[in-house]
Parts: sequence; structure tokens; C-alpha cells
Amino acid sequence: MGALFTKNEFPVEGRTVLITGGSKGLGLAAAQQLAAKGANLVIVARGQESLATALKSITESARNPETQRFHSIQASVTTAEACSRVITEATEWNDGQPPDIVWCCSGSAHPTLFADTPVEQFQTMMDSNYFSCVYMAHATLNAWLRPTTKPASNVETDAKNAPMPARHIIFTGSFVSFYSFAGFTPYAPSKAAIRSLSDSLSQEMNLYATSRPELPRMRIHTVFPATMHTQSCADEDAVKSDLTKSLEEGDQILEPEECARRAISGLEGGEELVATSLIIRAVMASVLGGAVRGGFWRGLANTVLGWITAVVMVFIRWEMDTKVRKWGREHGSSGYRKKE
Repeated sequence: MGALFTKNEFPVEGRTVLITGGSKGLGLAAAQQLAAKGANLVIVARGQESLATALKSITESARNPETQRFHSIQASVTTAEACSRVITEATEWNDGQPPDIVWCCSGSAHPTLFADTPVEQFQTMMDSNYFSCVYMAHATLNAWLRPTTKPASNVETDAKNAPMPARHIIFTGSFVSFYSFAGFTPYAPSKAAIRSLSDSLSQEMNLYATSRPELPRMRIHTVFPATMHTQSCADEDAVKSDLTKSLEEGDQILEPEECARRAISGLEGGEELVATSLIIRAVMASVLGGAVRGGFWRGLANTVLGWITAVVMVFIRWEMDTKVRKWGREHGSSGYRKKE
């Protein structure tokens, strides 16, 4: 019965969704599930072969294959020029209308100890994780606010009419957006920056909501996925130290399909910051600060959970520090176990 009275804050049927990093992992799983809900999809990735394979599987997932449309764009979204080109191409393909929803799923990780990290990796982490979101959001917002083509009649209507479906920009964060630990130092700042970008940009959207009432509302979200069984995760494990692996023990690991399902469910529920596991939600609640808390009751629940988690985190930090000091005494500073 409750579902009958719950408004879907993330309707996608008949709308166009663009997903970067859409050829694998969370991006692909999200694209397949959104296609099953009736969305038109544009996926963006670097590899042409992987794009072709992904597009086929997304098409096969479509709710209405006769009417839904699907497109792929080969690009590396680490530059402003590339992101602008992607939005322009997607707009031209979409009959002159920019995508209604843009989900930034592309990114990479190099989880190594700070002193052992090749110095160029610090720039790579910021480019692939943070700046890919900045540039894509900038290109998207300019397409929404300053369109180069006349909007279709169903995009801009009189403000007195029924509310138009909101447009959405979705970033992809990480558990380490809230709490990092040894071995994730090169990666965590790029994900923490995304969370900060999301918080401040979501407030800016209020400016346009009041000054441009003829436009659909624009909303900003960040999804925080749990660790997933993906090739990227396997690649990370190949460079990850034994120390970092030991600190991760006990992490919840999800399949990309389940992680995408939880993320989409949170978006449909209207959440701006979407946690996909209980531990991520608990830690997030302890560091929300000035972030949007999702209304009175959700905000109250997050506040109470945050009080509890803030106390628990004192002991978690103590335990993690103890493990690292013990590791140093037993195995030295390399981050790897001593060979017998």
C-alpha cells in the first residue's frame, strides 16, 4: 500500500539518460536497469568494442524496444573539450534536446601507499574521478540553461501547469569520500572532492529554481557504491598492498546489478546522497555537515544515526591505527608481508 502513495522522484520512461563509464561495471548495470524502465540511453566510454557489446546488452534490456533509442559515444571524459563534445553529440542525436539525466560513472583507482605512488597518478586520479564530473556537469548545465536550439513543447511549459519532471546530474563517490585509510591516499581526495562539489552545486540549483521557473527543476545527486565484483576491482587488487587488503577485511561486496538497483531506488526515493550499503549510510550520517538531509523524518533519522556513528568512529579509528602500527612492527614499511 505504501508504494501507492510514494512519489517516484526519478521517472525515466521516455526520457534520455547519458551515462559515462557506461560500458562496464556500475555504469552498464545502471544503463540496463534504466532501459528496462523505459529510458533512452546514451553510453560513453573509451573502448569502441566494449561500447558495442554494452549497447547490445542494453538494447536487449529495453522495456519498449520498438520505441526506445540507444546510442554510444567513444570518448575519454577527462577534458572539458571532450565533455562538451559528448553533450553536443548526445543533443544532436536526441533531436536537438540535451539529455534529461546525466550520470557520471567513469573513474579509476590506484590504491597504493602514498610514498610508493608514481607521482603522475595523483593527477590521473583527479582527472578521471573529479574533473570528469566537473567538466561533464559544466557542459550539461550550460546545455540546460543556455540551449542552442528551441526547446520542445514538453520541456518548457507555463509554470502554472503540472510540474515538469526534474533533470538530474548524478556523480559517483565512494566510501572513502567520507572515511579513508592507508593505501587509498592517492584516490580518496578525488572522491572527497566529488562529495563537496555535490553539496555546493545542489545549493546553486535553488538559484535557477526561483529565477527560471519556466525550466524543469535541476537536481544534483551523488551515489556512493559499495565495493563491487568488477574487473576494475581486480585491477586495483593487483597493485594494492597487503596492509590495505587487511584493513578492508569484512567489507560488503555487491554485484554491480545489485549496487545499481540500490542506487536507482535511492534516486527514486528523492535522496541527494545515495548510500548503497548500511556501513556507507552510517559513516555518511556522521559527516553530513551542511549536506541536504532529505526532509524532516529522513533528516531526523540521519541525525540520530550520525550521533551514534560519531561515537563508534572513535573506536574504529583507534582500531585501524592499532592495526597499522602493529603491521609496521611485524612487517616493516613496505605494506607487504615479510616472506618466510
